[in-house]
Amino acid sequence: MAKLNKDFLWGGALAANQFEGGYDQGGKGLSVHDVMTAGEHGKAREITETIEADKFYPNHEGIDFYNRYKEDIGLFNEMGLKCLRTSIAWTRIFPNGDETEPNEEGLKFYDDIIDELLKYNIEPVLTLSHFEMPLHLAREYGGFRNRKVVDFFVHFAETVFNRYKDKVKYWMTFNEINNQMDTSNPLFLWTNSGVTLSEDEDAEEVLYQVAHNELIASALAVTKGKAINPNFVIGNMISHVPIYPYSCNPKDILEAEIASRLRYFFPDVQVRGYYPGYALKMFEKKGYDIKWQEGDDEILKNGTVDYIGFSYYMSTVVKHDAQQSVEDNIVNGGLSNSVANPYIKVSQWGWAIDPVGLRYTLNALYNRYQLPLFIVENGFGTTDEFKEDGTIDDQERIDYLREHINASIEAVDEDGVELMGYTPWGVIDIVSFTTGEMKKRYGLIHVDRDNEGKGTLKRTKKNSFYWYKNVIDTNGEELK
Repeated sequence: MAKLNKDFLWGGALAANQFEGGYDQGGKGLSVHDVMTAGEHGKAREITETIEADKFYPNHEGIDFYNRYKEDIGLFNEMGLKCLRTSIAWTRIFPNGDETEPNEEGLKFYDDIIDELLKYNIEPVLTLSHFEMPLHLAREYGGFRNRKVVDFFVHFAETVFNRYKDKVKYWMTFNEINNQMDTSNPLFLWTNSGVTLSEDEDAEEVLYQVAHNELIASALAVTKGKAINPNFVIGNMISHVPIYPYSCNPKDILEAEIASRLRYFFPDVQVRGYYPGYALKMFEKKGYDIKWQEGDDEILKNGTVDYIGFSYYMSTVVKHDAQQSVEDNIVNGGLSNSVANPYIKVSQWGWAIDPVGLRYTLNALYNRYQLPLFIVENGFGTTDEFKEDGTIDDQERIDYLREHINASIEAVDEDGVELMGYTPWGVIDIVSFTTGEMKKRYGLIHVDRDNEGKGTLKRTKKNSFYWYKNVIDTNGEELK
């Protein structure tokens, strides 16, 4: 018996802001990402007030998919992808975000992309908001701290739902909606929600107000989408970094349980349709004044999701009595009591390599929510080197993907998890979200571009391209 369904969605994952480029083409407006400079390993990206001539903004060109999409989709077809998970740039449809009428040239661009995918029987899986908030909404309205932005988002969602209702089945509302729970890193609140904080504000209270507005926006989008096409399958999308206790000390166990609420808060609401008790108790104890409007309870109840899309890259460990500055641990999910896991290796960028953690995550999410799961991001960021014969032997990436795919199959075959698909992150090299680098590569297709934006943009298939093609051809039966 085959371990995966014959309609399993093998694919690849990308984000408009990281690969499209064409930031000033086709009537596109500026997004929150368009004012982020390039960073580097261990150095944060700068958010500038405007586009400054003496700074480099790597997302402006990306890998120029905007002008090369037929070539790239042809490569995706050659690889055998069954789906492509990507996003619609909000700023291509509504350049400022608060317009009444959409930009037809932007809508036509995605018509062309979707049609090209469907020509090859590649299923589009579209995220509505993948760090693509219009800059105007962030600067003029304060981003999602402002309830008016909910209405703008819902108008955007309705517009694209109506436009592509007969072409696209699978949708997600907000990408990694929960990664902004790390209030120590302003990058996340900015990219997720267009929010900046003042010194006198309680970051956590602002976060939960922003969260409430986005949860309402997500629920309204689900309800509107289902009214437009009842056959839509609309999910949420979360970042999941499982949190292990350091030991069997009951205090470590409890610490991991409490810390995991940072991972579960958003999906708890999006799946169940109401706020969990731990959040309400925390609001009460801290005196947080989260602004609810009449009817919000019904909105959340009626707008629950059909499936859970999630990213998985690594795990982390907490120890109840450990204390360090967040800056001392680059992979701690914003937790001040994280410690190293002595049982696993780390990548070149310090990310924990833990394929067993993916099987653990699949079980944890499925047992908690009993909804179909979709691994929409998983990948290995590292440098690439060309061999003398012009090939790229990225065996380390192949090993990473193999081990994580095998863990996913075990969760299905051994544990009974319902898994819809698997789309490795950065199926083609793209600009890194966290650092703006090209040097940190995830792709199975190499793009000739460096950290300074130099290069021919030539596409080259890596060894992992051919390996993944065989995985898809055999529906995961051959992973060697």
